[in-house]
Amino acid sequence: MIEIKKSPLSDGEFDRGVFATRDIKKGELLHEAPVIAYPNEQHEHIEKTLLADYAFEYGINHSAILLGYGMLFNHSYEPNAFYEINFDNHTFDFFAYTDIKAGDEILINYNGDIDNKDPLWFDQD
Repeated sequence: MIEIKKSPLSDGEFDRGVFATRDIKKGELLHEAPVIAYPNEQHEHIEKTLLADYAFEYGINHSAILLGYGMLFNHSYEPNAFYEINFDNHTFDFFAYTDIKAGDEILINYNGDIDNKDPLWFDQD
């Protein structure tokens, strides 16, 4: 259903993205990304590494690194996918927000909410 390919939206050393290998219907589950959670107090150590740009908030007291394809979805303010945190399964579950055609890149809003247009941390001064 999904694969990793070179993305025209990314540049630099890691120019990957997640793409649909078949048509995907709105609301369909795309991916369940397992979580490695850690206490927020440990995030200062992650901030010293490349992983800082890939960490997700995971509840009030934790952050998380996602496995699988979870950290490879690129950002859009007009995403075609979204995620929900599944604390019971310790996964981030990615769903199609719109119908997605085979070959399309699957994009999420890094701010978490579909309509949140706040500047991203890496675009701020």
